[in-house]
Amino acid sequence: MLVIAITSCNAIKRVGDDELLLTKNLIYADSIKVTNEDIHSLIFQKPNSTLLGYPLRLNLYNLAKKNPDSSFQAWLYKKDKREQRLINILSKKQVERLGESFLVKGASVWLKNIGEPPTIIDTTRARRSLQRLNAYYKSKGYFNNSTTYEVDTSARKQRGIMNYKLDLGAPYLIDSVSTNISSAALDSINKVNKSNSFIKSGQRIDLDNFNSERERLTNLFRNTGIHNFQESSISYDLIGDTTKLGNNQKLDILLNIEDLKTRTDNALTTSEYKVHTFKKINIYTNYTFNNGLDSLKKVDYRDFTIYYQGKLRYKPKTLTDAVFLKKDSIYREINRIRTYRQITNLNTFKYPNIEFVADSTASELTANIYLSPRPKYSLGTDFDVTHSNIQFLGIGFSPSLQARNLFKGAENLSISGRISIGASSDPDIADNRFFNILETGGDINLNLPRIWFPFVKTSRIIPNYMLPKTKLSIGTSFQQNIGLDKQTLNTVFGYNWSPSDFKKNTAELLNVQFVRNVNPDRFFAVYESTYESLDEIADNYETEPALADYFETIDNSTDLQLIIPEGTTGFTNAILNGEVSSSETDYEDVSSIEERRIRLTENNLIFASNYTFTKNNKSSTADNDFYQFRLKLESSGNLLSGISKIIPFYTSQDDKLLVFNVPFSQYIKTEFDYIKHWSTSRTNVLAFRGFFGIAIPYGNSDNIPFVRSYFAGGSNDNRAWLPYSLGPGRTDNINDFNEANLKIAFNLEYRFPIVGDIKGALFADAGNIWNALDNVTDEKATFENFGSLADIALGTGLGIRYDFTYFVFRLDMGLKTYNPAEESSKRWFRDYNLSNAVFNIGINYPF
Repeated sequence: MLVIAITSCNAIKRVGDDELLLTKNLIYADSIKVTNEDIHSLIFQKPNSTLLGYPLRLNLYNLAKKNPDSSFQAWLYKKDKREQRLINILSKKQVERLGESFLVKGASVWLKNIGEPPTIIDTTRARRSLQRLNAYYKSKGYFNNSTTYEVDTSARKQRGIMNYKLDLGAPYLIDSVSTNISSAALDSINKVNKSNSFIKSGQRIDLDNFNSERERLTNLFRNTGIHNFQESSISYDLIGDTTKLGNNQKLDILLNIEDLKTRTDNALTTSEYKVHTFKKINIYTNYTFNNGLDSLKKVDYRDFTIYYQGKLRYKPKTLTDAVFLKKDSIYREINRIRTYRQITNLNTFKYPNIEFVADSTASELTANIYLSPRPKYSLGTDFDVTHSNIQFLGIGFSPSLQARNLFKGAENLSISGRISIGASSDPDIADNRFFNILETGGDINLNLPRIWFPFVKTSRIIPNYMLPKTKLSIGTSFQQNIGLDKQTLNTVFGYNWSPSDFKKNTAELLNVQFVRNVNPDRFFAVYESTYESLDEIADNYETEPALADYFETIDNSTDLQLIIPEGTTGFTNAILNGEVSSSETDYEDVSSIEERRIRLTENNLIFASNYTFTKNNKSSTADNDFYQFRLKLESSGNLLSGISKIIPFYTSQDDKLLVFNVPFSQYIKTEFDYIKHWSTSRTNVLAFRGFFGIAIPYGNSDNIPFVRSYFAGGSNDNRAWLPYSLGPGRTDNINDFNEANLKIAFNLEYRFPIVGDIKGALFADAGNIWNALDNVTDEKATFENFGSLADIALGTGLGIRYDFTYFVFRLDMGLKTYNPAEESSKRWFRDYNLSNAVFNIGINYPF
């Protein structure tokens, strides 16, 4: 009520007595209300923008002083001695600057800049809007439509609603379609493809169909040999009486395609369009226009002529495979585009220049492809400063070297290293130096611009126009004083290719990851929640004489706690081996903790293969009506399992097969990710995301490696929970890092502008993680049947974002709306308050 009262008083603050504030535009076509956003965009005057119904920018504008200079002068001279007193305190110059200051003048200027002046109804602009509406509906075949407008002032004081009313009448239809094509070649091509025309008899006349037909014909001709076809050669004549009234209004359509027009200095000449074929194709690898052809060497390869200076640094096959123009074939625009894309994809040349020279006496073309090489070697460095919950200051340095065209086949090799040092106040780190955290690593990547597979000609399966690439990489990293101090080794051998701009395939035949935990004894120091759970159980056994050496006092008090690692290990073994008498509940809890410790401290060998398919229909960065779908399938351990049938492997005490003394992981994993955006207006977007993923262990594994498991919460997931804090199931943050092998997530977000580049969002995030078909038996954490869907958590909230054009910085606040970890009667809105809000910072939109 207070907001409504303030809005009512403030909205018309700058509206004159004889003026009306525009509050709404309504359009009626044949008495039917029009809601189409594109049609509403034709109106010149728009009501002031609102934020969830509140005219924020208008009220900000009205807060500014109308004449801040005169207001300051009036205040300054209101009392006789005020000016002199200020001069004595400041100075005359400072008093003058005070009038120009932000508080006096700058604040009003700033409010006006971010605000929005009131939209006053202007009848002149209303008539211009009618002209636009009239023209629009004429383009849809309503040639005899009539328009008018009315101003409705009955709603509120000094406010008006514009009602635009249109009487459309009956639309005109297409009676017949005929052609007048000067070129015999064009006429022949058009007749063969006439069935695909957007203009057909009986249709309502629509300018969009004529534009679509013009684009279709242009693409058709340019892909059937007419390399120089001009879209401006196409025109239409509408034959008939456009003033005729009635229900049988029809017009004949005449399609005109004129000859090619060429303008010279003296005159405008015309010539008949012809189908062109390629006579010769020349490739210039390092040609400069300052040098003539006499200074170049050349080599003929297949149907191409390659020109070069000095020594040819490229394999001829590499160059010709990137060119889709073929000798004696007709010109096709699609082949020109594919040539541009594939040459750029080589990452060896700058953007190419392709020139077509037509023979004046014959229908033949010479194609000249000019290539400008990139530097063979290039150096790069990255420097970053970070802050996280692990380290309050981190400094990283990453040098890199790139070598192009390594083996003369446009192979690109990149070598990069990374060293980062960090400062942490973790008391478990014995190093007393300021920078007590160290991480080093390096990667070697080799990219080939083709699908490489021994003894197989893959170009027949995946053509070069799909931009195929082969990736071979190896990388390693070493951590010191971070968690368990992991050492990792990664190797990838895979491919990717794109059949079109909207589809992408990635296949990794080998994705090998080896993880070694250097300091597994630090487990309970790192995973504090797990330690607290074990120590709480141990409180019941402090008086056992056999366990006395496993405890220590806390800060000279009488309280005892388990010693890490001797006490935690000794107490766990004592319970599990029956050395002390324990309850069944304690035994199960300790057993569960020990299973998790073993899982997270054991070394991992993942020998996987995977395939990912991605599809979307986003036409440009400004497209807000699109979808994106991603499917991923991954299998691990099957190859090693098959080899074990031939070559016997060593086995562990629990009968797991070992490779390099490490049990290899065996599982199958699948993921579905779907994103959909709807444009509710020109500035507002409704975004949805759905995700389902499951990883099922089998064979040599009864659980999923930590690096391949799922977690919930965080800035790109359920924003009402911190990362790793949600789930599994209806458990309540039982571990420092909660993860599982099944995940379901749904996100819905409404995005809207606030002021300038500042955007807002309202969101609802639902989902959770569970254990399924693995070695976890806790019913609260497992997905047993569809009834487990009741464990799906719901978080809602709002966000604010600043659009820097190249990226978006966002801050989201999430509130726990439905928390499955609470009792059934307390799950809804239990922590729905600011004190329990979760704030997430992110870069770019979450989906």
